[in-house]
Amino acid sequence: MTASRSLVPAFRFLALSVLMGFLLISRIYASAQDHTQLNAASDSVSTPQSEAESHKAEGKFNAGEMILEHVVDNHEWHVAEIGSLHLTIPLPIILLYDGRIYTFCSSRFHNESGSYLGFKLEKEGPHKGKIIRIGSQGESAESIPVYDFSITKIVLAIFISTFLLILIFVSVANSFKRNRNKAPSGLQSLLEPLIIFIRDDVAKSSIGEKKYEKFMPFLLTVFFFIFFNNLFGLIPFFPGGANVTGNIAVTLVMAVFTFVITTISGNKHYWIDIINTPGVPWWLKFPVPLMPVVEIIGIITKPFVLMIRLFANITAGHIIVLGFVSLIFIFGAISAALGVGVSVVSVAFMLFMNLLELLVAFIQAYVFTLLSALYFGLATTEPEHH
Repeated sequence: MTASRSLVPAFRFLALSVLMGFLLISRIYASAQDHTQLNAASDSVSTPQSEAESHKAEGKFNAGEMILEHVVDNHEWHVAEIGSLHLTIPLPIILLYDGRIYTFCSSRFHNESGSYLGFKLEKEGPHKGKIIRIGSQGESAESIPVYDFSITKIVLAIFISTFLLILIFVSVANSFKRNRNKAPSGLQSLLEPLIIFIRDDVAKSSIGEKKYEKFMPFLLTVFFFIFFNNLFGLIPFFPGGANVTGNIAVTLVMAVFTFVITTISGNKHYWIDIINTPGVPWWLKFPVPLMPVVEIIGIITKPFVLMIRLFANITAGHIIVLGFVSLIFIFGAISAALGVGVSVVSVAFMLFMNLLELLVAFIQAYVFTLLSALYFGLATTEPEHH
């Protein structure tokens, strides 16, 4: 009886994973049908000039276009499609052009011309996904740049996740104050081990017991922001599904913060070791400063590696899952029976990848936090006196 009860959470988690998988497939299936119909309608009047365009003209499912649309940022949030009904959340457009600020809703672009107030959201070409200024004849006017400060899908997802994180941790902090001498319960019992883990196994071991405390706010913020958004991105319906940590602009900002804190916190010993690297022959340092140049390049490449690692791993996970789903429609276009047969294998691999992504969500948050702590530790290490 005890053993069977212990398996109940596992069965619940498996059932939830299967449900999420089928929700994801249904959403992508509706989107794929919409793409097929739009491609057939829009390209029926034009002559295809490439293999990709010929696929559109024939109304075939374009896996690459579907995957990119779900991975990249957007000016509106696609929720679901029920038949011909498209459920989307229009987002605010904020533009700075020629010294003037223009604000309107992204739904204004849904008209015959696809433009509003002289601006157009490009859907094809080198400026795809960007808002450009158009002339009186509909041509692109690039004489004055358009600065886009719009609330996009990724920005809205960051606002939502930040609000939820603040709500959760304020609640946990209040619970800790009320039950200071009692055993933790609820969310506190879930989050307290993670906080202690970051404090003892990441901050103290990498920075040292004397100086780790001033870096703890940043390390905890980065860890839980990445971890929470990684998990949130696996939910296939609103408000989840946004590829926040798979957006290179987001990872760039976090890496820049790590770089700035490391640079500001660097002590005299840290900078001396960069200019006059110990244990290196003098002819590699003087008269040609080869090693100092290498060390300075290393200072810049360390946050760059943080940015690329997180971006590449999270984006790759989303692409693999969407790739398995795309196989259903690719083989289904050949034969309905073949599509049904492939769907069984695709769903199985997709569920496996979703379970693996749960582990990756924690590992990537841990790696980013650990490497940031190591950089802080190297910048604040005091010289050893023998």
